[in-house]
Amino acid sequence: MKQRLIRTAAALLASLLTAAAAQAQAPKPPLSAADSDPARLGWMVGSPPPADKLIRWADMSFMRFPQLRWTFANFRQMMPTTNVSRGDGPVAVLPRAERGDIDAITFQPLGRSDTMTWAQSLQANYTDAILVLHQGRIVYERYFGVMKASQPHIAMSVTKSYFGTLGAMLVAEGKLDPNALVTRYIPELKDTAYGDATVRQVLDMTIGVRYSENYADPKAEIWDHVRAGGVFPRPPGYSGPQSFQQFLLTLKKEGEHGQAFAYKTVNADVLGWLIARASGESVGRLLEERIWSQLGAEHDAYMVVDSTGYEFAGGGFNATLRDMARFGEMMRLDGRYNGRQIVPKSVVDDIRAGGSKADFAKAGFATLPGWSYRDMWWVAHDEDGVFAARGIHGQTIYIDPKAEMVIVRFASHPLAANANNDPTSLPAYRALARFLMR
Repeated sequence: MKQRLIRTAAALLASLLTAAAAQAQAPKPPLSAADSDPARLGWMVGSPPPADKLIRWADMSFMRFPQLRWTFANFRQMMPTTNVSRGDGPVAVLPRAERGDIDAITFQPLGRSDTMTWAQSLQANYTDAILVLHQGRIVYERYFGVMKASQPHIAMSVTKSYFGTLGAMLVAEGKLDPNALVTRYIPELKDTAYGDATVRQVLDMTIGVRYSENYADPKAEIWDHVRAGGVFPRPPGYSGPQSFQQFLLTLKKEGEHGQAFAYKTVNADVLGWLIARASGESVGRLLEERIWSQLGAEHDAYMVVDSTGYEFAGGGFNATLRDMARFGEMMRLDGRYNGRQIVPKSVVDDIRAGGSKADFAKAGFATLPGWSYRDMWWVAHDEDGVFAARGIHGQTIYIDPKAEMVIVRFASHPLAANANNDPTSLPAYRALARFLMR
């Protein structure tokens, strides 16, 4: 009897120790939006900042949460950039008709039975800044943390849609042949995955290339990509590619082209190279000449560049919230804005028509059923004709033509993939559209 009690007590103790160990090893939930507010935490304040408030590029603290909530509004302080000028024309006025009833809008998040308000969704998604245009007028504008109206913020992969638009413009002008092989313009890629790929396959990301975009996998090729471009620091003894273009030369084929959508940032850098070869200008300069200086923007934008001065077309664009909204409004208005046709209507029509829904479905984006991808834009194929530019950690330009609505959001969600914020973002956007159409 005594030994049985001893065994029982020992088993209970082992169970308690195992549970305690499991609890100790379980990842802690991230700080809330309020508790991770970069202004409240005082990052980089002081001359110099105290050691516990210092954010550095070299030790990767600039991309750790919650530090990244400061970094996303201050990328220029972390790495080399080049300017994208607004030009010297007058600012295109954004009329204001702000509404005080938007915060109380309610909706049901995807996969849940409860409801949430618009205001609650902004906190749930770690929103840094958000602006809503309705019929060309600002009806809602908010800034959080260290953000303000004059502060640029990293756009992440929203960048891709800017250059997808430029690429489609060059196609419309006959400077890029969508059916031509990439190697017609970039013969250096003949022995890579892109040796037998077409320009159209690059634009729509139906490329078979060995390259993982899994942000949760530290061994994914996306990390090698950004280290080559100097966006992330390189480990001691690094001897790999020294630039984005050098990294492209290392890529090998995996699977067939034109069979399925596969979202891979490296395709945007190939597109950037195609744009540079077809236009004779860098992507940043072409963006400045053809779009940014035509919008009546309030502020210059900027691009992250590698050690050769080559712009990061996959995710290096930084701009202010209102200027991003001007771009979104231009796309909503069929490419016409600020008194001029900036992007041909035929290009906007091609983007809004979308790509192959069957090819897109193979990628398994659970929060985007029925969507497709065209010219590096995400297309919903819904009754409102929604199309969007999207970037990790919650960046977006969301355009709803039927509701005459454009939403631009900067965010710094602790988890990179948009599947983490879509459940409380997409239904919120739809609820707002329905509210504004009443």
